[in-house]
Amino acid sequence: MKAKGLLVLVLALLTFGYAQTEVVWWDFLGGGDGIRMKKLIDDFNASNDDIKINATTLEWGPPFYTKVQTSVAVGESPDIMTYHVSRFPLGVQGNVLRPITDEELASVGLSKSDYPANLIEAMTYDGNLYGVPLDIHSVVLYYNKEILGAAGLLGDDGLPTFEGLESFNAGMQIIKDAGSIPLALPGDEGTIWRTFYSLFNQQEGAQFITNNQVTLGEQGKVALQTITDWISNGYAPGNTAYGDAIALFTSSQAAMMINGVWEVPTMVDLAAKGELFDWGAIRIPVLFDKPATWADSHAFAIPNDAKKPITPEKLAAVLEVISWINKNSLFWATAGHIPAYNPVTASDDYKMMEPNATYAVLAETAVFDPQSTATGVASPTYDAVLNIFVPSINGQLPVDQALEMFSQQVSSNMQ
Repeated sequence: MKAKGLLVLVLALLTFGYAQTEVVWWDFLGGGDGIRMKKLIDDFNASNDDIKINATTLEWGPPFYTKVQTSVAVGESPDIMTYHVSRFPLGVQGNVLRPITDEELASVGLSKSDYPANLIEAMTYDGNLYGVPLDIHSVVLYYNKEILGAAGLLGDDGLPTFEGLESFNAGMQIIKDAGSIPLALPGDEGTIWRTFYSLFNQQEGAQFITNNQVTLGEQGKVALQTITDWISNGYAPGNTAYGDAIALFTSSQAAMMINGVWEVPTMVDLAAKGELFDWGAIRIPVLFDKPATWADSHAFAIPNDAKKPITPEKLAAVLEVISWINKNSLFWATAGHIPAYNPVTASDDYKMMEPNATYAVLAETAVFDPQSTATGVASPTYDAVLNIFVPSINGQLPVDQALEMFSQQVSSNMQ
C-alpha cells in the first residue's frame, strides 16, 4: 500500500507539478513564408518541453495591425507577434510595442551587436529598442546568365558588370538590340516604391523627410525619371502586372527582373524541375553615388499591454523563443530572406547558399523606410505611389508634377 501511495504521489507531481509555459504568437505569414515558419515553430515545440508556441496566422496588412492595436487596448493581446519594422513608427506612437532591454537580450545570449547596425537603428526610438529582427528582405536584380553572357555583360565570376547608370542603360540597349526584353519590372506600387527608394538613396544628399515634410529634391527627380526612361526607351514594358513580370523573366523573354528576394523560392523550384535557365541574383547595381537598397524586416515584437502586463515567467519564455528562432534561422533563408542574426549569415552553411550569399551584401547598406507614420508597408506612401508614381512612369503624368503631388499627399498624412 505504501508503494502504491508513493507511485500515486509521484504521478501527481509529474502531472500537476510540471508547468509548461504557453507562448501565444500572432503572425501574418502566408505562402512559402508561412510554411517555413510553421516548420520552425513545430521544430521548436518538438525540442522544448518547457515552452509551447501556440501560433495563429492573421490577414496580412492593415487588418493585422488594426487587430493588434485593438487587442492591446482591451487587454487581449498575444505574447509575441511578427511585425514589419516599417510599421514600428505607428506601433511606437500608439504605445503598442514594449521596449526590450539589453539585459533581456543578454538573458538568452543575444546582443544588439548580433545584428546589422542599420537594422537596429531602424528599430530604435528615443534610445529604446522595440523588437528583435528576424530577417532583412529586399529587392534584388534577377538575371538570366545565358542572355547576359551572350551580350558580354558578365564578368569572369559570372556576375553582371554594370557600373553606373550609363553602363546599365547601355547593357539594356545591347540586350534590346539582340531581341530580348532587357528588364521585367512589376508595375505594382510595392515594387515601384522599392525601386524608387533604392535609386533615391543611392544619391548623395537624399533626404526623404525634413521637418515632417517630404523633400524629394533633385534626387527624387532623378530616381523617378530613371524608371520612367526605362519604360519610355523600351527597356521595360509598362503597366506590367506582378505575375506577368515573373512570367516574362522565367520564360526567358526578359533578361533581368527587379523583384523581392521572396521570389527566390520560385526560381529554385523551377530550376529543380529543370524548367529554368542558369540564373542569378545580385543587389540592385550601384547606378549613382553609393550602394543603397530598400529593405524591410520581419521582426519579433512584444505587445505593450497595460491591462495584461507580461509576467516575468512569460517574458523569459518569449525571449527564449526569439533566441531559438534567430539561432535556427538558416532554414528561414530558404525563403530568400537574409537572416538578421549575423552568426547565421557568417556561417559556412549560409555561404554555400546561392544566390543568397551573393546578394546578402546588401544588408550592410540597406535603407529602411523613414521613421514616419506615413511610410511603411500598406501605408499612405504606397497609396501615393499607386495613384501618382505609377501613372507617371507610364507617361500619364509629368515627373515634376508627380513629385509635387506625391510630396503633398504623403506629407498630409504625417503626424
